[in-house]
Amino acid sequence: MSDLLANLNAEQLQAVTLPPQHALILAGAGSGKTRVLTTRIAWLVQTGQVDPQGVLAVTFTNKAAKEMLARLSTMLPLASGRSARSIWVGTFHGLCNRLLRAHHRDAGLPRLFQILDSADQLAAIKRLLKTLNIDDEKFPPRDLQHFINAQKEAGLRPHAVEAWDDYTRRRVELYTEYEAQCQRESVVDFAELLLRTFELMERNEPIRKHYQRRFRHILVDEFQDTNRLQYRWLKLLADNGKEGGGCLFCVGDDDQSIYRFRGAEVGNMRDFEREFKVRNVIRLEQNYRSYGNILDAANAIIVNNSARLGKNLWTDRGGGEPIRIYEAFTDADEARWVVEEIQTLVRDGTSRSDIALLYRSNAQSRVLEHQLFSAGIPYRVYGGLRFFERQEVKHALAYLRLIANPDDDTAFARVVNFPTRGIGARSVEVLQDAARTWNASLYSTVPHLSGKPGMVLAQFVRLVEDMRRDTRSLPLPELVDHVLEVSGLRSHYKVDKEGQDRLENLDELINAASNFLAESAQDAEALAEPHALLADFLAHASLEAGDHQADAGQDAVQLMTVHAAKGLEFDAVFLSGLEEGLFPHENSILENEGLEEERRLMYVAVTRARERLYLSFAQSRMLHGQTRYNLRSRFLEEIPEGLTKWLSVQGSRTRVGGMGVGGYFQPAKGAFSTKKKPEAVVSRDLGGFRIGQTVRHARFGQGVIVSAEGGGADARVQINFGPAGLKWLLLSVAKLEAA
Repeated sequence: MSDLLANLNAEQLQAVTLPPQHALILAGAGSGKTRVLTTRIAWLVQTGQVDPQGVLAVTFTNKAAKEMLARLSTMLPLASGRSARSIWVGTFHGLCNRLLRAHHRDAGLPRLFQILDSADQLAAIKRLLKTLNIDDEKFPPRDLQHFINAQKEAGLRPHAVEAWDDYTRRRVELYTEYEAQCQRESVVDFAELLLRTFELMERNEPIRKHYQRRFRHILVDEFQDTNRLQYRWLKLLADNGKEGGGCLFCVGDDDQSIYRFRGAEVGNMRDFEREFKVRNVIRLEQNYRSYGNILDAANAIIVNNSARLGKNLWTDRGGGEPIRIYEAFTDADEARWVVEEIQTLVRDGTSRSDIALLYRSNAQSRVLEHQLFSAGIPYRVYGGLRFFERQEVKHALAYLRLIANPDDDTAFARVVNFPTRGIGARSVEVLQDAARTWNASLYSTVPHLSGKPGMVLAQFVRLVEDMRRDTRSLPLPELVDHVLEVSGLRSHYKVDKEGQDRLENLDELINAASNFLAESAQDAEALAEPHALLADFLAHASLEAGDHQADAGQDAVQLMTVHAAKGLEFDAVFLSGLEEGLFPHENSILENEGLEEERRLMYVAVTRARERLYLSFAQSRMLHGQTRYNLRSRFLEEIPEGLTKWLSVQGSRTRVGGMGVGGYFQPAKGAFSTKKKPEAVVSRDLGGFRIGQTVRHARFGQGVIVSAEGGGADARVQINFGPAGLKWLLLSVAKLEAA
């Protein structure tokens, strides 16, 4: 036991060894929260306070769940009889899938129901709109998808959605039709997994009581990212905090809550503390990742948010390097500077994969990629197409889904004519109309068709039936291999110009099936039922689709949005585009709640850096085809001067009438100087002012001159004052000052 608790700091030890009560652990970035979670579980089991089967651990990614299980496996040896495999560890979606499989009849689902990932859900909605002859310009499929998911995540079925206008009423009707289609096809989307599980447990007292008695300890990772329905689900499992209910051990960081656009409610943390009368609130503030200057900057930024539970990160590693801040003339200058700094870091021994370029918006990556490509620096845009989302893999999975469940219309529509087999769009339309009339799936409607549509579609049905028959007794990897061959996918990609990569991905799908078979623990019912294991593998594929699988073994600079960077860490981090309207984003500046989330996003970006942090901004930037003149971000002003080292370019720019011509001045290597703050360069244009210059006004504050007209006493300038907006001011009376 002493080995288990060894090397924990005082706060970590306090959290791990808490008595069986509700607890809220405020775990700062890099403070060892995963270690606390896993050690807490192992300590509870090894001290005999709970059987492994009485523990439920909820994570937000499959990667985190696997890491937790791997750690627990080393902490809880099999010989003890308390195996980590008995512990329920998984994402909300994964755990709900497991519950629904066990109670599918009570939930109104068949045993072999399939899961629609986001792309398949969108395809199903498009098909629904086409079947109902709905104008997809008036009701865009993606908007309807977001609407449906938002209602489900709020716990609302169509009958409970308030519709205040005709448009919303029609969307609610389409929500009803979508639910009927999914039920008819025996498929559920991600949001449905959670909602149906919650409804099942809420209405079915025996099932609810069973799991409330079973799970005595419920541990939740990344609690700040839970939405309202997920919190209600957790409350239900813990019997709403009643005496004798399970203990909730929630670990999170309200300062890193950055997914409000996905429905995350940072207020769940405060509600949990109040509703469960939490007496144990422990703050993990010692950071094991970053140097002190980086943490002090993060603390100084986030303290400006008002609605915080509060904590202050610290480290015993020392201050480290100052934070470098660079002001560029243009976004191209900024990108060139970033690339030069990367080249210096690599020459000094930093691995490229330990260098990250972060940005607020995906649109910013183009200029960075261009400069990296021009310099011959390998890079990877984090968050590209994932394995299970690649075209050829999606096609293969569609065939496999039809074998497990022929009534899956989304899978049917995807591959009915892929590879091409002479089934035209008209034949499919005839089939869809008939399916609507018969109120049946596409697959089961085919025998009712006559003429050419009936003939060509019947051939496809026979192909699927043959594959279903011939694979009933095959092991899962051989089943997948057989389908790839008989479906014609392999033959198709052998003649495709990109076929080699696609064929390798198809082979990798067989490997995925083999790994799933080796790692899964199947019960007797699943093994005895034909294709049951296939259904579980397909559910696994859908749940895994959100996990990024990076190319192995390649040393490359990492490019990503700040949102994508959460949970990652790098030796050196470059954060570009720190300008008002860009970061913080212009949509959030006038909303207090939105601005606080932007500041949390900045906090996440800063705390990704272990050793070096570079912040940069540009006086002008090309975005969406237009040149924008910008104020530097307010977040830069929130960093204490003693932590930073400002870099500026020595030189000037060639101008005509105040506007840049050709290119900007390119500094020679090593032409950087340092000072506390960069000072504005004032030219003789416009009475000493110039376009792009930062100025100050007594009423509107600081702004950037973006345009000008007139001359002499009639000269006036247009200034972007950020939150105060764009203003035209007469120079002779405005009393502007250079900022």
